[in-house]
Amino acid sequence: MASSTLRQLHMYLALFLAPWALMYAASTFIMNHRPWFRGEPPAAPRWEAVSSQVYEGVFPEGASAARMASQILASLDMEGAHRADLSGGRLTILRYRAVSPARLTYELSSRRLTVERQLPDGPAQLERLHRRRGYGQPYRSDKAWAVSVDFFIAAMIFWALSGLWMWWEIHAARRAGWLSLAVGSGLFFFFFLAAL
Repeated sequence: MASSTLRQLHMYLALFLAPWALMYAASTFIMNHRPWFRGEPPAAPRWEAVSSQVYEGVFPEGASAARMASQILASLDMEGAHRADLSGGRLTILRYRAVSPARLTYELSSRRLTVERQLPDGPAQLERLHRRRGYGQPYRSDKAWAVSVDFFIAAMIFWALSGLWMWWEIHAARRAGWLSLAVGSGLFFFFFLAAL
């Protein structure tokens, strides 16, 4: 009974998390073969202007780049994970999104705010999903993504351990299983040591 339950859990968990597995497999393939998808040297992202206006907001005295960026994004209903850089009299805000990131440029002297969006790029979108982190950002959607990634990691550990357990229970498969485990472990440690 326990073995049957383990097999079902192994299978249904794999089906439930198939989209994550496919996304990580595809994005890792793209990163491993980046010149095929991005060219050599890699092509720069392409941006499209969305709007340009004078920003009427007033920042607190001595406001940091992070504070200014949060205020601008809130005023445009664009709150979410972002990074801000203030240099050369210009505040540049990169608003992270999996599909269509935005770049906002605020010129301190003229108060002009320009909003651009990155043109669709399938390989880049998959890479962004792969690298997306959530616990460092104060937004619920990013934290929810981070929780889902932790769940996927735990599921992969469970798949490995439950696979070992199921293999051990099938006496007829033990010899081939030992061979498979030995070859796989040997290759892993060979590549690991070669990379040192």
